[in-house]
Amino acid sequence: MALTKVITEDKIEVVGDHKHVQVRTKTSVMEDGVELSSGFHRHVLQCSTKSGDTWGDTDISGESTEVQAICNAVWTDAVKTAYQTAMDAQTP
Repeated sequence: MALTKVITEDKIEVVGDHKHVQVRTKTSVMEDGVELSSGFHRHVLQCSTKSGDTWGDTDISGESTEVQAICNAVWTDAVKTAYQTAMDAQTP
């Protein structure tokens, strides 16, 4: 009887005009290859982050290579500019 914990990215989605990347991580507890229980965690990545008055690219170095590849493919300069403009318009 061996218990193991298996963590997988089971869903990666690109949503919205600003191409936010949603990552769902599944954590499974397995006993001899049979799943006993599981749980989910989600996090969302935006193309840009703002520090003070300066915009910069979001640091995705801690993400999996698959998530990095998706972000790099969909976060074009046009998407980043549109996101930054939209966020700046909301800030009083």
